[in-house]
Amino acid sequence: MLDDDQRNEIERARATVTTTMRPTVPELEAVMHTPFPVLDHGFIRVVDYMGDDSAVVQAARVSYGRGTRKVSEDRGLIRYLMRHWHTTPFEMCEIKLHVKLPIFVARQWIRHRTANVNEYSARYSILDREFYIPEPDQIAPQSAANKQGRAEPVDTNAAEAVRALLRGEAERAYDNYLWMLNDEGGNHEPSRPGVARELARIGLGLNTYTQWYWKADLHNLLRFLRLRADPHAQYEIRAYAEVMLDIVKRWVPMAYEAFVEYQMNTVSLSATAADIVRRALSGEAISFETSGLSRREWDELDAALGITNQP
Repeated sequence: MLDDDQRNEIERARATVTTTMRPTVPELEAVMHTPFPVLDHGFIRVVDYMGDDSAVVQAARVSYGRGTRKVSEDRGLIRYLMRHWHTTPFEMCEIKLHVKLPIFVARQWIRHRTANVNEYSARYSILDREFYIPEPDQIAPQSAANKQGRAEPVDTNAAEAVRALLRGEAERAYDNYLWMLNDEGGNHEPSRPGVARELARIGLGLNTYTQWYWKADLHNLLRFLRLRADPHAQYEIRAYAEVMLDIVKRWVPMAYEAFVEYQMNTVSLSATAADIVRRALSGEAISFETSGLSRREWDELDAALGITNQP
């Protein structure tokens, strides 16, 4: 998961103690630089951060320091801000993460264009021989109901056959990568081409691991987590999002609590759906035919609230 240089870097970082006049968060400080494992070879670690719950409150009130406010007042304000989508105070906090992840996860992740990213360069350095191989319970056929999702897992024998195929293809591609580089085990042979790293890398699979530093403000981090920690998100990126949720909980516990309450575990209603809820609460029998919703909207409303009399 970590090479020797990274382990030494982490040990040096954790052994270095600095003083600061900025607010710090003891629970997050306790895990600074510590890699949290994700998937088979991946990890997330906190490299740096700025701000805490009080920074959100300070920005909202444009005040100085913590003052004499009660914690309950800060909590109430943060919940109000989150509930009413007042986002800019949350942009006052930032966090920088070091992430090791499969390339296909990185390509999903990078679609969130609201962070600063610096990725490991395979034009400059040689990638590690590490590939993501799904666990058997994650190998499943295409879902018939969801064009982006999976159905129930296949049987054990089929899953192991898929895993062996993925592993064999990845190993073969990496061997070819080293052959093109003329760098297998540091041994150089005149018969090998020794092509540039930027060319040799193009044959590697999407399950090859890459790394990056990813820095985002709290508002955009929460937007990322609202989508990627959702049960409908792909399992592999959701595994990273769940670790990040734990990091947010350590860092800004009041903002985390408000986020889970008002944004993550919520149901969004259209104007028509809200009217249906009001009609149902008044005792009216609601049906799909009289709802004014599409079939998909109707099914989603029924699944979320269970207020309909649809059989």
